[in-house]
Amino acid sequence: MNIERIELGEICEFLDSKRVPVTESDRKPGPYPYYGANGQQGWIDGFIFDEPLILLAEDGGAFGSKTRPIAYKVTGKYWVNNHAHVLRPYSNCDLNYLCHILSFYDVTKYVNGTTRQKLTKSEAEQIPIPFPPLPEQRRIAALLDKADHLRRTRRYAAQLSDTFLQAVFVRMFGDPVRNPMGWDVEILEPLTDRIDYGVTASSNPMPIGPKFLRITDIQNGMVNWAEVPYCQTSEEERRNSLLQDGDIVFARTGATTGKSFLIRNCPPNAVFASYLIRVRPNEKIDPIYLSGYFQSKAYWLQISENVVGSTQPGVNATKLGELRIIIPPLALQQKFARIVQQFERLRAQQREAERQAEHLFQTLLHRAFA
Repeated sequence: MNIERIELGEICEFLDSKRVPVTESDRKPGPYPYYGANGQQGWIDGFIFDEPLILLAEDGGAFGSKTRPIAYKVTGKYWVNNHAHVLRPYSNCDLNYLCHILSFYDVTKYVNGTTRQKLTKSEAEQIPIPFPPLPEQRRIAALLDKADHLRRTRRYAAQLSDTFLQAVFVRMFGDPVRNPMGWDVEILEPLTDRIDYGVTASSNPMPIGPKFLRITDIQNGMVNWAEVPYCQTSEEERRNSLLQDGDIVFARTGATTGKSFLIRNCPPNAVFASYLIRVRPNEKIDPIYLSGYFQSKAYWLQISENVVGSTQPGVNATKLGELRIIIPPLALQQKFARIVQQFERLRAQQREAERQAEHLFQTLLHRAFA
C-alpha cells in the first residue's frame, strides 16, 4: 500500500499556549496529575485539560531512544508544564494511532541544542506522518495496543519477580537487622578464603589475554561474558586475580559503591578490575546465601556506616571483611540456594518472553510505519 505522508501540523492542533508551568516549590499538592516531557512529574490541586490528548516531549525528552518513548497519551483531568507539546488530533486522525507513531519517532534531525536538546513547535509541525485512511489507522492502532499490552505485562511481571528472592530470604532467615531467630553472627573475613582487589589494566579489543570484568559489564544483575573485553596482564597478576564460580565482586567507589555480583558461568580465563573487590567464600558459608545477604537491608546499613574517604568515598577490603553476617545452619543456607537456582531458571524464561514481546512490538511498529 502506498501511504501518503502528511506533516504533523496538518493533522493535529497544538495546544501549547494553554500550558502553565509551576515550580515544584509553588505546586500545591492535589488530586490531579502534573505532566512534563517524560510523564507524570507529581500532583497538583488544579487542572488545565480534561480530554484525551497526546503529550510530545519538547525538551529533555529521550530523543533517539528505542526503549523510552517521547510521546504518550493522557486522559482525565490534568496539568501540563511547558516541557511537553500538547496535541489534539483532528477528526480524520486516530489519537491512538498518532501516539504510537510519535512514541519512538526518530526526531533527531528536528531537534536542536547540545546540552539540552529541544524539539520546537515549528520543527515538530514539520514531522512527516504516514497517514492511511481512518479505518486503517484504527486497525493498526488496535494491533499495536495488543502488542504493547503484552510487552507491558511482561515488564510488570519482571518487576514483581525482582522482589521475590528478598522476600524468601526474610521468610527463611528473618530480618537480619533484628535477627529474630537468634542466628550466630560472625564477621565476614573468617568466612572467606580471600578478600582482594583486581588488576589495573586497560581493555584490549583483540581476543588476546584474559577476560577483564568491569562494573559496567554487570547489567541488571547479569554479565554477558561474550561481550566482556580482553586485557593484557602479567602472569602473576592474572594468577592472583583469576575469577571462579562462587566468587562475589563488589563495587568499591562511585554511584554503585557496595553493589555486589555473584560470579557464575565464569570463563576459564577471567580477571577483575582494580576498582572491584573480590570475596571468595570458604566452606563455612554458601556463596548463594551470602550473595542473598548482600542484598539485605542489614548489609546496606553496614555499608553506609563503613564508607571511607572524602574526595572519592567508597569501601575497602578491610572494612568489607569487618561486616557482620548472620550464620544459619549450612543445610538451611543450601536450601535457600536451591530455591534461588530454581527461580533463576524461571527468570531466564521470563526474560526471554519479555525479549520476544519487545521484539514483536518493535517489529510491528516498523512494519506499520516504515
